[in-house]
Amino acid sequence: MRQQRFVKDRQYVKFCLYGFLKNLRFFEPFLVLFFLEKGLSYVEIGMLYAVREVSTNLLEIPTGFLSDALGRRRTMMVSFLFYIISFLTFYAFSSFWLFTSAMIFYAVGEAFRTGTHKAMIFDYLKNHGWSDQKVSYYGHTRSWSQMGSAVSSLLAAGIVFYAGDFRSVFLAAVLPYLLDFLLIASYPKSLDGPVQQLQKKKLSSQFRALLQTSLAAFKNRQIWLIANSLSLHSGYFKAIKDYLQPILQTFALSLPFFLFFEEQKRSALVIGIVYFFIYLSTTFASRKSGRIAAYFANLQSPLNLTMIIGLGAGLCSGLASHFQLSGLAIAVFVFIYINENARKPIGVGHFADHVEEEILTVALSAQSQLSTMWGAIIAVGMGLLVDQLGVGLGLASVSFLLLLFSFIVQLNDDRALD
Repeated sequence: MRQQRFVKDRQYVKFCLYGFLKNLRFFEPFLVLFFLEKGLSYVEIGMLYAVREVSTNLLEIPTGFLSDALGRRRTMMVSFLFYIISFLTFYAFSSFWLFTSAMIFYAVGEAFRTGTHKAMIFDYLKNHGWSDQKVSYYGHTRSWSQMGSAVSSLLAAGIVFYAGDFRSVFLAAVLPYLLDFLLIASYPKSLDGPVQQLQKKKLSSQFRALLQTSLAAFKNRQIWLIANSLSLHSGYFKAIKDYLQPILQTFALSLPFFLFFEEQKRSALVIGIVYFFIYLSTTFASRKSGRIAAYFANLQSPLNLTMIIGLGAGLCSGLASHFQLSGLAIAVFVFIYINENARKPIGVGHFADHVEEEILTVALSAQSQLSTMWGAIIAVGMGLLVDQLGVGLGLASVSFLLLLFSFIVQLNDDRALD
């Protein structure tokens, strides 16, 4: 597979800046710890994650239609408004039920955003004759998302350290999302997609036409397998990634450093530093995803391999945590982050290659919907197992069961599926 090159023009910079600002989610390194501090059990935390995933699931197809029917830029801008409402709700309140409403607001934002921005990128590549560079281009722009997460981790640690509480990170997250709102408004109108200024009386017929085309695409066994391969690992990653936080907290409190600080501040320093290096690693992984794909004759092979690597790393990390080898558990857990960020651009590019361009936004939203379904199931199961078995054995059990199941969605050569 020959490496291609693209022009890093102004819109490329905007795509990268979008991802950087979007990932300034200062609450992410501390979300599970925030919920535990508020008195929630792991089952309740799993339920909140499931509410987020299921709500996103229910909304993604309708919002995907709206994106194609009403314009992608406006859809994206609305998503950031819902995110901001969610952040303010988390900051202001402390009850499980109000956290549930905040998760629903967050899910609305996710549903409006997911798939839409990827479709804008792929449209831009098509318009400039760079469609054959999907993996490399998307990997480059996604690497800036990971850089945003790296910077966010250090800033979040500083916020928690000086504010003395976890909730302040939600208020701080409002600013970058306001900036992203303005950035999306500056995107060229050509990225709104082919269907614009649709009359209301034609909207339902447009929805039916898009739905029929999308369902027809997913009847193709090849597309269905690709979607499941991409979604299973992404759903697993979303459901378990924050369980690194209690492992890091245990590790931080065991260190003979910063003993003159209170426990929360010690945890914040260590967690912020570790997450910074994790996201530096994932930045590199995303940027090199095109080069990784180039080592293989087809894209099915790296997708199958990275599925096993990710789930296997979760199993090993869980066992290491159970046996109180926190340093080893953290080191292995890092592979899950790196693996997902090397894998996702390859999977998204492979998926886009097999879907008709006129339904790409809806198809990508449908694939993300499948990912959220997996995420919801895994999140609840993880919460139940962690409450019963502890973080280590809970993570190991979930990873082992999914590792067995993953062989069902292994990808074969395209020609064998035609």
